[in-house]
Amino acid sequence: MTQQRALFIFISMMIFLSVALTLWVDPRFYWFTLFVGANMLQFSVSGYCPAAWLFKKIGLKSACDTTNSSANN
Repeated sequence: MTQQRALFIFISMMIFLSVALTLWVDPRFYWFTLFVGANMLQFSVSGYCPAAWLFKKIGLKSACDTTNSSANN
């Protein structure tokens, strides 16, 4: 699994979780959904995402790394 795929899975799960919490726990959890969206916007502008940093630290390779390593073999 690559960092990008893990990041998309993580973001999707956070959105589903925040919508479920908004529907079934408290309507004020929409702030969590807005936070996830703001983090996605910030990542698209600056290129920094704490979750991507974490996935890199646990050893997931980026798609570029996996493409380059398979091309070299």
